[in-house]
Amino acid sequence: MRRIRFVKRSVRFPVSATLLRRLALASIIANVAIVVTGGAVRLTASGLGCPTWPRCTEDSYTTTPEMGVYGVIEFGNRLLTFAVGIIALAVVLAVLAHRPRRRGTLPLAVGVLFGIPAQAIIGGITVLTNLNPWVVGLHFLASMAVIAVAYALWRRIKDPDGPVAPTVPAPLRTLAWITTAASASVLVVGTWVTGSGPHAGDHGAARNGLDPAAISQVHADGVFLLIGLSVALYFAFRAVGAARAARAAAVLIAVELGQGVIGFVQYFTHLPAVLVGAHMLGSCLVLLATLGVLWATRERLPAAPEAPEAPAAPAAQRVGAAA
Repeated sequence: MRRIRFVKRSVRFPVSATLLRRLALASIIANVAIVVTGGAVRLTASGLGCPTWPRCTEDSYTTTPEMGVYGVIEFGNRLLTFAVGIIALAVVLAVLAHRPRRRGTLPLAVGVLFGIPAQAIIGGITVLTNLNPWVVGLHFLASMAVIAVAYALWRRIKDPDGPVAPTVPAPLRTLAWITTAASASVLVVGTWVTGSGPHAGDHGAARNGLDPAAISQVHADGVFLLIGLSVALYFAFRAVGAARAARAAAVLIAVELGQGVIGFVQYFTHLPAVLVGAHMLGSCLVLLATLGVLWATRERLPAAPEAPEAPAAPAAQRVGAAA
């Protein structure tokens, strides 16, 4: 009898590693952009341009002419959230289509995708609480967390699937983690400074009650500590011959110094909105540069080739062995 062999074919739309990495980079840029535009909402006193959430008014999901430019700015930032979410969804679909799929990329991509609506919900709570400064600070930190996960995904796409190996001695890896913790604490205290300052997002919004001068000094002390740790990392990396890690530390120092200059100038010029916005962008760059140092202290090796399976013994040998 003639056998009819059916060949199962699956239709695929393969995504190259280059395209996937570019999409992941676009996700990082989009999430940084929404931080900056969110700052523009606050700096233009448009935080309550749409006075409720998830609607813009009690009767409309969109802004109305009566709201003027404040409503347009706040509603525009809400719309940008959808654009950032679409990019994140595209990254997830690209990860699913990419072959061979890198281990760990899908959870990171999904984490970014779900982090965006979570961040949007916190943003809605800021509106419903009339721009409570502590909730506003949490909204900013949630964005930082999403950026960190997006960066991890971007780096993971390029890495092979082998084991992780350190590129610097263990004490320097510990110092890099301490520097990362210091960088995170500077971001947190920075939200406290913002919550005590004049840019509340609305002229009637409350402040957190902290003394602006005192909390700004605490923030500056943290920045000095962070720069000191970063300089120590740079020279330590050079001493052990870790050139890639030293370059990453040099980039971090440059970003920190630029951010520090903006911070001091904005403080002594009474916080002009343009400089405050630039400082928010700088905060994102400090985070990314810090993560760059952390990633430079390790590398992922190529996966070991799988051992070929032993050929099955001929049927005659198996019968003889059984006898």
